[in-house]
Amino acid sequence: MQRIGPTVLRGWITDRHELALLDAREEGEFGASHLFWAVPCPLSRREIRARALVPRLATRIVCVDDGRGVAERLARWLEGIGASDVAVLEGGTPAWAAQGFELFSGANVPSKAFGEWVEQRFGTESLEPAELKSWLDEGRDMVVLDSRTFDEFRRMSIPTAISVPGGELVYRVGDLVPDSATLIVVNCAGRTRSILGAESLRRAGVPNRVVALRNGTMGWELAGLVPDRGSTERFAPGRPASAELALRRAKSFAEASGVGVIGPLDLTRFEADAARTCYVLDVRDPAEFKDGHRPGSLSAPGGQLVQATDGWIGVRNARIALVDDDGVRARMAAGWLRQMGHQDVFVVEGGLQDVTVPGTAPVGVPELQGRVETIGADALAATSDAVVVDLARSVEFRSGHIPGALWGVRSRLAGLRDRLAAAGLVVLTSPDGMLARLAVTEATDLARAPVRVLEGGTAAWMRAGQPLESDRANPPDAACIDVCLRPYDRTCGVEAAMRDYLSWEIDLIGQIERDGTVAFGVPDGG
Repeated sequence: MQRIGPTVLRGWITDRHELALLDAREEGEFGASHLFWAVPCPLSRREIRARALVPRLATRIVCVDDGRGVAERLARWLEGIGASDVAVLEGGTPAWAAQGFELFSGANVPSKAFGEWVEQRFGTESLEPAELKSWLDEGRDMVVLDSRTFDEFRRMSIPTAISVPGGELVYRVGDLVPDSATLIVVNCAGRTRSILGAESLRRAGVPNRVVALRNGTMGWELAGLVPDRGSTERFAPGRPASAELALRRAKSFAEASGVGVIGPLDLTRFEADAARTCYVLDVRDPAEFKDGHRPGSLSAPGGQLVQATDGWIGVRNARIALVDDDGVRARMAAGWLRQMGHQDVFVVEGGLQDVTVPGTAPVGVPELQGRVETIGADALAATSDAVVVDLARSVEFRSGHIPGALWGVRSRLAGLRDRLAAAGLVVLTSPDGMLARLAVTEATDLARAPVRVLEGGTAAWMRAGQPLESDRANPPDAACIDVCLRPYDRTCGVEAAMRDYLSWEIDLIGQIERDGTVAFGVPDGG
């Protein structure tokens, strides 16, 4: 196995050739301390995550951990599926720090740092929560647009707000706010999507005064204000009446950012190029993607893509092709990706004019084709001696799981050895059943009894009308190694966690300056 030192890796990060830097630890462990350009590829989800992040197996890949050996395990697995250029960072993150290089905490760090850079670079105006509250009480001519996902919006929102995820803002603002005298306030949970959403409207030339709500819903609560819960106010689906105006605005921003424009034939050539990685990302609303999308593309709603690029783009210096139906949302997302420093970013005009297919288009995982023994929801409900192990993310398990189920991380199932060894039957589940199927080998090694997979996962259990139980303290915060807990996810110290989170975001600017490998702004030649 090829091993490299920190100095060599730093050179690879800056040499402008393709590089995938994969951290093999669980996402909560990754969030404690990691390299700026690393993307989480936890060993427990390797079959799904690695194939989405690194679609071209000839890509140069470096696996990283904190020196515990999981990077080597991920590297061996990658080589086993055909990856031809895999290395491991010798000594992991401790060796990187010992060389004097910067380490970062948290999730989605490149996007979060970029948001702070955007605020400084463009002078994004912001509004304090208390001032917003007083203006709402006065009945000022204003509208609050929430740039998070609709699911996040429903859980908590600013009073009077409308759900307009960030990628939709420029596309729909003409219909939502036809009067240029109306003040527009953009918010998210913290800072990044508020800043990028507000600045998207400003960069696109929307004539209204546009401000970001300072520190989002966290700032609202920290100011002692009460959010709404369960709101369903959202943008009207379909093509907006002002779409042509939105396209003119988006073209101006994209052209200034150096975004390339290609057609379907160009994209086909990119997809066939064995020497380059090409991500084909559909930036429309997920419901539109589900109705029909280009074969081979992945759903990456524009605003979420920009604020969490490492969720979709695992290879630095890859080609990125963005698809939508009329070019507005693709151009806005592409412009921001260019400003983040991605060089080869393209909008595909006419990308949906050919054959489209319905569905969610998950990444292909050959390991899921293996035969496993299954059990149906009703049969499981009638079984008295089964031990159910749920491999959902910890925060999902807290929200709802099969009564009596144990929570487990696939890479740490040995911690449940005694319970599994004493079971009369072991049943594995996960939200859709995919991860449960992949974990059968690990569970079989620990159990004496037969191991079954719940057919269709916990979703099938719910469809069968079977009950769920929830417990916000199970698992406890300290055990949630699989996720970077947001302040709202925590069971105690939420206010302190909010303050720490907001300070962390603001401090990222200083960290990237010390790191020295980050260059935001339109790349050379753009």
